[in-house]
Amino acid sequence: MTFKHMKLALLAATMLAPASAALAQDVTLTIESWRNDDLTIWQEKLIPAFEAAHPGIKVKFTPSAPTEYNAVLNSKLEAGTAGDLITCRPFDASLSLYEKGQLAAIQDLENMKNFGDVATAAWSTDDGSATFCVPMASVIHGFIYNAEVFEELGLTPPKTNDEFFALLDKIKEDGTYVPMAMGAKDQWEAATMGYTNIGPNYWKGEEGRLALIKGEQKLTDEPWVEPFRQLARWKDYLGDGYEAQAYPDSQNLFTLGRAAIFPAGSWEISIFNEQADFEMGAFAPPVQNAGDECYISDHTDIGIGMNAKSANPEAARTFLNWVGSAEFATLYANSLPGFFSLSNETVEMEDPLAKEFVSWRESCKSTIRPAHQILSRGTPNLWNEMWNVSANVLRGAQTPEEGAATLQKGLASWYEPQQK
Repeated sequence: MTFKHMKLALLAATMLAPASAALAQDVTLTIESWRNDDLTIWQEKLIPAFEAAHPGIKVKFTPSAPTEYNAVLNSKLEAGTAGDLITCRPFDASLSLYEKGQLAAIQDLENMKNFGDVATAAWSTDDGSATFCVPMASVIHGFIYNAEVFEELGLTPPKTNDEFFALLDKIKEDGTYVPMAMGAKDQWEAATMGYTNIGPNYWKGEEGRLALIKGEQKLTDEPWVEPFRQLARWKDYLGDGYEAQAYPDSQNLFTLGRAAIFPAGSWEISIFNEQADFEMGAFAPPVQNAGDECYISDHTDIGIGMNAKSANPEAARTFLNWVGSAEFATLYANSLPGFFSLSNETVEMEDPLAKEFVSWRESCKSTIRPAHQILSRGTPNLWNEMWNVSANVLRGAQTPEEGAATLQKGLASWYEPQQK
């Protein structure tokens, strides 16, 4: 090689060196999730915001189908092929991953200070000594209604049970619309948007939930049976063929304008905003009597943690700390209306329906679904049993008392505090 060629080669190497070094420093983090509906939001809003502030760290969002997520994630973790970041379901499913050494403890992250005990409880050990996921969002339950139908029929959102059923009677008597869109085929719908939606007003939210865990209340006590009695009354307002109606059928019935009310989780807001061409409103679960304290299911729904075997732990912790920031909380809440921040930071939301749901926190006490902490660790699984019983009660296949007795018998068969 001539001296001239050596100089050119050296110059080329020098010019390429910084680019090569930069490429070598780039880290790519992969997120496992069940929220495949959120792919576009992560790709277009959340990830670009993080990457702009953290050069050298790239992020990929790689969701699985919601119903397959737990099995897919467990397989990947066992095989050592799971991503760096794990989207966390609340309570026992994620606690199990931590206890197996598959999720890392992250309570020392700086921005974990932005979350209170209620927010972190869903992703902490029973004694609270370790937290393994950053809380991302909760979902709130209530009822979404077609505001144009309400205006047409001269209806106002109900506050009490009597007002609620009087309103349903009025819609039914008019005959133009199905009063409520809900089916019994997909059992989780009856439990989630039925029993545990209205139930907190009867078992007094956290008071009843914690009493059940301690064994101080039973599922056959009145506060747990009465919501089933209310649910049993719904069947007269659900339209023909509700027994075989699946969840997507219920969504279509409402968004096509054929039903007046949808017993809902706030996650419906983004979907309904896209699919419905009418104005919507929302009301909280009715109380038994005017002036009663109100309670809402404000369920800690989604968090994110670090694969304990991540090859990029520092970058993963950087990302998780960002998820704990006010910037992420605001971005996420406005990108996904209906998923409400669990951060203590003030989050300004833009969507009017999301604002309505979250405003209930100011007047009602928040609680979570009662079967999700501790009470579904055995067999039979209480939450799965609630699915089955709620659907049975809705169809009239079990009386409210029979359904409650089924739940109590199953729980007492393995849960010692309920064996007293």
